[in-house]
Amino acid sequence: MTSHVFRLPDLGEGLAEAEILRWRVAVGDEVVVNQPIVEVETAKAAVEIPCPVAGTVSMLGADEGGVLAVGAPLIELVVLAEVETGAGAGLEGPGDAVLVGYGPRAAGAPVRRPRRAAVPAQAPPLEQPAADTRRV
Repeated sequence: MTSHVFRLPDLGEGLAEAEILRWRVAVGDEVVVNQPIVEVETAKAAVEIPCPVAGTVSMLGADEGGVLAVGAPLIELVVLAEVETGAGAGLEGPGDAVLVGYGPRAAGAPVRRPRRAAVPAQAPPLEQPAADTRRV
């Protein structure tokens, strides 16, 4: 068994910290990959953060109402060795943080790629009015 520290991910451009609104887990709870573990609020929005690994919660980074900086330890989990080789293994630093709303992919899950916007066809040229051939 090993310990895994999940750090507060970058929640948006220019945001340096987040306030803990509500923990959805407690020390001693078992969690699974992508389970919502905490609700945080930034200057822009309130969001739920999913857990990147499965394990047992051993430490919470702050109490409800507390403020954490991006990259600060959010939660620590005790992870079983066989779980570490699966999805989400090795996410240690703030650069590896999970993007909010997008936890690690389960093995064999399809990759969704964004669709490209259709380029509108060029509009046909406007018809010019026929030249007035009348004489006055």
